[in-house]
Amino acid sequence: MAQQQSLAKNRTRDMLISLFIYTLPVLAVYLYFKLKGEAPWLHNTHTPQTVDLPGFFHFIEPVFKNLQTWGFLVIAFVLGIAEFALGLYDNKWTKSERAIDIVCFVAPKVLLVPVTAFFSLQALPWLLPGLKNEFSWVPFWGGVFIIAIADDLTQYWYHRLHHQVTFLWRFHRTHHSAPYMGMAMASRQNFIYTVFFSQIYLTAALVYLGLGYAALFVTVIKTAITLSAHSSIAWDKPFYKYKVLHPIAWVLERLISTPATHQAHHADTSGDGVGFFKGNFGNMFFIWDVMFGTGIITRKYPKSFGTKHYKQEEWYAQFLWPIFKSKKEGSELSKRGPAVAEDPVKESSIANAIDAVQAQAV
Repeated sequence: MAQQQSLAKNRTRDMLISLFIYTLPVLAVYLYFKLKGEAPWLHNTHTPQTVDLPGFFHFIEPVFKNLQTWGFLVIAFVLGIAEFALGLYDNKWTKSERAIDIVCFVAPKVLLVPVTAFFSLQALPWLLPGLKNEFSWVPFWGGVFIIAIADDLTQYWYHRLHHQVTFLWRFHRTHHSAPYMGMAMASRQNFIYTVFFSQIYLTAALVYLGLGYAALFVTVIKTAITLSAHSSIAWDKPFYKYKVLHPIAWVLERLISTPATHQAHHADTSGDGVGFFKGNFGNMFFIWDVMFGTGIITRKYPKSFGTKHYKQEEWYAQFLWPIFKSKKEGSELSKRGPAVAEDPVKESSIANAIDAVQAQAV
């Protein structure tokens, strides 16, 4: 009870700080024009924002513009082949695990598109009448700043709440049930968790308001970072291995999510001093975890992933709980199962992990 009260108190404090952080990019853009003696918002032409992009970008632009549909498939397919070629999945990608990963990967691409399209084309003109392209005067860099913070900080909170609020955990549990890291499980989520992804609708609203190109740019960068953080390819290892690269590593691991920090979040235990599934919530930026004291940095990689109490529930239960429930007795996804199954890790180990997080925050 005391621990829950402490978590609630910390959340309230951190949410208030977050509200201030949301205003920073807007304030920065406003002050930029104020110092120049300009007020472009007063004579906005309401024309869509355009940006002169490099020639190389024009070649791959179709992939990025369709990132939420087939573009994502292309990137994940290429990285997935690399992982399999390196033999990084061992024998853990079983038939049942493949079924869950494939359904969670494909179905949202088919089912979620109509939902977001309806929101963008029908709901937004009704919710924000007459405001289409209202912020088209915002410069490209300003739009990137606004969307990067708005999108990723919102997802940080969406993710964090699903770990800290008992009722929400089972909607996110599917993502943590995978006993491996890689492209195969990057999209492994309960469908309801995906549909209510808060930042999807926030970003769609900002695109409607005129920040389309900035949103495209942020989506490209965020996709690259989040996919690489979920990858089983530890691309950050050289930064820890070679002393000359340590200063870069120090900045990198505190700014963005890396395989080391995000794999720690997917570890099946907190008892080894490396895994910390009760923290490291950042998606694109890890800086939120640093600021709010929810991150742990060890520069090491967990030896095993998933959850200790995983019962290999049916694909339909993992994808569509609570509409369909698992028949596995004692499962968190079963009809009378616990909201949060007991973690076999000793309380002393969890306490040590929390102490380590607090030390990192200092």
